[in-house]
Amino acid sequence: MQQPPPRTRRRPVAEINVVPYIDVMLVLLIIFMVTAPLITQGVNVDLPKAQANPLAEDSKPPIVASVTIDYEYFLTVGSEKQGPLLPQEIATLVAAYMQAQPESPVMVEGDGRVDYNTVVQLMVLLQKAGVPSVGLMTDTPE
Repeated sequence: MQQPPPRTRRRPVAEINVVPYIDVMLVLLIIFMVTAPLITQGVNVDLPKAQANPLAEDSKPPIVASVTIDYEYFLTVGSEKQGPLLPQEIATLVAAYMQAQPESPVMVEGDGRVDYNTVVQLMVLLQKAGVPSVGLMTDTPE
């Protein structure tokens, strides 16, 4: 008597068919490639006009010119704070500091509620006083 061959148990195949996922991904890629150039970003803004040169960065401790919400100007050099000052007084003091220490950068600190034009005009005033580098100070978002 002949015995039947031993029965082997079939194991389930544990493979995932990824072809449909690849097809969906390629369709999405094509959709995004077609629609990306059609999206335009930006807001129309009436920017203030001022003659200013591009500004470079510097790593030394800065001289800080500040504008408050009451449109008062202050000047801080190290731990010494002077003000309130007239814009012409700030230009004169900054020019004197720049002659003594020409490598010192100047930073502008403007209150968030002060209009943009006031901050730009202060930057132009500092640049005309002989400041080669003007930067803007900001708070980090919390």
